[in-house]
Amino acid sequence: MKHLILLILIAGLAPGLPAQPGFDAWFEHKTLRLDFVHAGGHAGEELFFDDLMEEPFWGGSTRYLVDTTGYGNYLVHLRDLATGTLIYSRGFCTLFGEWRGTTEAKQVRRACTGSVVLPYPKADALVEILVRETRTGRFEKKFEHPVRVHDDFIKRERRATYPTREIQVTGDPARRVDIVLLPDGYTAAEMEKFLDDCRAFTRGLFSFSPYREHASLFNVRAVMAPSLESGTDNPREHVWKNTLLGASFYTLDSERYLMTYDHKTLRTLAAHVPYDFIYVIVNTGKYGGGAIYNHYGISVSGNILAAKVYVHEFGHLFLGLGDEYAEDGAYNDMYPLDVEPWEANLTTLVRFESKWKDMLDAATPVPTPLDPARPDRLGVYEGGGYAFKGVYRPRQDCLMRTLSGNDFCPVCTRAIVEQVHRYAE
Repeated sequence: MKHLILLILIAGLAPGLPAQPGFDAWFEHKTLRLDFVHAGGHAGEELFFDDLMEEPFWGGSTRYLVDTTGYGNYLVHLRDLATGTLIYSRGFCTLFGEWRGTTEAKQVRRACTGSVVLPYPKADALVEILVRETRTGRFEKKFEHPVRVHDDFIKRERRATYPTREIQVTGDPARRVDIVLLPDGYTAAEMEKFLDDCRAFTRGLFSFSPYREHASLFNVRAVMAPSLESGTDNPREHVWKNTLLGASFYTLDSERYLMTYDHKTLRTLAAHVPYDFIYVIVNTGKYGGGAIYNHYGISVSGNILAAKVYVHEFGHLFLGLGDEYAEDGAYNDMYPLDVEPWEANLTTLVRFESKWKDMLDAATPVPTPLDPARPDRLGVYEGGGYAFKGVYRPRQDCLMRTLSGNDFCPVCTRAIVEQVHRYAE
């Protein structure tokens, strides 16, 4: 019965989108990339202009232009310079933003590269970046840069070109969720292995509901970009590999957190194809990975849990689903208990009516006690967002909590399906 209910839920979720500006009135069918430097420490952050690039494809939706989700700790606005009209926006997160929550950030100031990609405006425009204030949850503008669309200094060269492959293409990028797969730590002699791993990623992602039921709304392409050496960095074991993207275990000093700080190379490789979301596959069998909302996702190729890792990390990348587990350590103050988290599957009960309250049975107590006899009961269970107390999740277990199960809870399922239709409707 629960499977029938889930299928009905999935089939019924094709949300109507609010009226948004017409794409062809404002944009060319190509990408404007703005690179920035993100700098600071625990006490504050600043963003500095770095570069403007013109890239050949626009892989995003031509209908879903103004972001209405509220997802992300950062928000980019693109405004028509002459009128101030908001013509595009998108929420996102960054690795630098995560680093600011670490103990190291209280002692060290550092800088990271970052970027935003936007449909290329036909007329001069203004790029703004807003930052969510942790203590209030509100966005405040921290950066702006005018774009003169005919500026001779907007870079148009292709710094590196590599072959590409279509893993799964089902339709027009403007009506699909477009994923680009990038390799790290695959040598030229291992490109066929990378292709096999891309196919495994695609099979794995679409083996889980609700991606399985919506596979026809996804395109997956790969960029065949080899590294000089095979494998990846593992600093604690004194292993250093010369790879194209420079991915490394022990990011933020966490053994299984496998990430790269080389965001410019990441974007340059991704620009070979139309894309919405970047996912990196790293050539190692050691367990690990990570993903940051609308930034990039990354995981290993050869681990026995690879498919579940892909689908868990893609939940972070695709719509910013929160981790539903709790653990000791510096992350326990990530979610102020007097602010409602923006993630669809976490709540502090400050504004629970904006989350999954509408999905609960009237008899369900809030908070909901753990009941091993009813593992699939939808409720409000304490422990999530890395905190044992004060942050709540929708179900006792879910693929966003552990990899022991095989499904997402109904709350995550609803949010995933809604996001698919934003990009693919």
